[in-house]
Amino acid sequence: MDYKQIQELIRLINKSNIGELSIEENDFKITIKQKRLQQAQPTAPTPVFLQPQVTAQPMQQAAQPLPAKENGETTELNTITPKADNFITIKSPMIGTFYKRSSPDKPAFVEVGEDIAPGKVLCIIEAMKLFNEIESEMSGKIVKILVDDSSPVEYDQPLFLVEPS
Repeated sequence: MDYKQIQELIRLINKSNIGELSIEENDFKITIKQKRLQQAQPTAPTPVFLQPQVTAQPMQQAAQPLPAKENGETTELNTITPKADNFITIKSPMIGTFYKRSSPDKPAFVEVGEDIAPGKVLCIIEAMKLFNEIESEMSGKIVKILVDDSSPVEYDQPLFLVEPS
């Protein structure tokens, strides 16, 4: 059997449903196996959740004048926000559903402005019916919770902004 005949056999097998072909001639033997994809068990489609991209922009101290009062005075609203460059982002270690509390009738694990320490449970992420407690690895103060309760989260998605202490 020559090279062209072998190539032709390979082409024919690829086009057909033949899984394996063995040919023996005198002292020549060739076996051609077609690579088959594993047939997947029928399952429900896995939902795909897309999260909007969040870009951190430095927050600055802002002073916005309020509209003039009837007597002609103006007042200023001072909103003081800390600098964003010293925040640490706590990210999701897995894909799942984010929960702020262990059950609907229980208080949230953490709230904005609350101090945290290493080992403190921050939230629960449910993945495949397993409830995984996410613990803090640092000390600090929760500045912002970036995810809504009972919402899906992706791997490495920001969950909390923390001001380290």
